[in-house]
Amino acid sequence: MKKIKLMSSLLLTLLIAACAGGSTHESTGEYLDDSVLTTKVKTSILGDSRLKLLQISVESFKGVVQLSGFVDSAGAVTRAVELARKVKGVKSVNNSLIVK
Repeated sequence: MKKIKLMSSLLLTLLIAACAGGSTHESTGEYLDDSVLTTKVKTSILGDSRLKLLQISVESFKGVVQLSGFVDSAGAVTRAVELARKVKGVKSVNNSLIVK
């Protein structure tokens, strides 16, 4: 009986530790939050007639949004960054978009 309790405690401890975040990886909750954030930014960009979603890649890590890919003009870069910054939950935007 003591072995079962010990094993259960150990398993629970490992599961909790696996869900914790750090400076280089996200906790489970942070991962889900960033997934939602990425989707909201992509939706915002897709809804803008001046931008093409397929040219812009969006990734999020702990509230920081990374935009990358190719766009047709400097105005498109500015617009994409502006739209991303307006999304609730975005802490900052890293812009790696390239004008082709």
